[in-house]
Amino acid sequence: MLIAAASTAIAIAAIVILVPMTPGWEKVQKAFFNEAVFVKTFPKLLEAFWLDVAMFLWCAPLIAVWGLVLALMRDARSPALYPLKLFAILYSDLFRGVPVILVIYLIGFGIPGLGLPRPWNSPYIWGTVALVLSYSAYVAEVYRAGIESIHESQRAAAVSLGLSHGDMMRFVVLPQAIRRVIPAAMNNLISLQKDVALVSFIGPVEIFRQAGVYKSLYANFTPYVGAALIFLVVTVPATRAVDRMIARQQRRQS
Repeated sequence: MLIAAASTAIAIAAIVILVPMTPGWEKVQKAFFNEAVFVKTFPKLLEAFWLDVAMFLWCAPLIAVWGLVLALMRDARSPALYPLKLFAILYSDLFRGVPVILVIYLIGFGIPGLGLPRPWNSPYIWGTVALVLSYSAYVAEVYRAGIESIHESQRAAAVSLGLSHGDMMRFVVLPQAIRRVIPAAMNNLISLQKDVALVSFIGPVEIFRQAGVYKSLYANFTPYVGAALIFLVVTVPATRAVDRMIARQQRRQS
């Protein structure tokens, strides 16, 4: 612990001493850490952040449900259900292979371009659809990993007790699988909280877009620093909570 504390103190001291000695530090400090601009813009950034929170709150349940449906399709073992399994495989490959921002652009600009009446041309609707489509592909793989981690003997035992396939998944497999993958799923939710800001590229004025407006208004990058601080206040505690969940799960398994 003493060695770790000493090395950390040395690293911090080096940053604090050496960075201000660089030739452009005063310009960077004025452009990114302007106290007056921060005080003026931070309250409005905080107000705009609630739109990010709202979009996260209505996206997360949809992603969790659709991801589980995709995972169950991928786990289908009946030959008659193979089209559903093929669809889930292609879906996962497609939306995990295309960057989220491209999906948002294609759906957020493409669907309203069809000339749909209000409110069906709303960027909030299609931004949500884009996030759900992209993130559900990742969450589905997390669910699938949990489902496949359940030993085949438990499925066989459920069948020997007379349970149908649906009851086996409902009462035997899914309760254990979901419990095992909660930490990994939480990591995806933390990423979603940050990527909600990408919806601003198709119109909504949330915290990232609001920071961009203030950057142009004051010719200063401090609003982006304020936005980053707000995201950190939310995501860092969530990340630490996930770490504790992972550690608790590892202790339970060992």
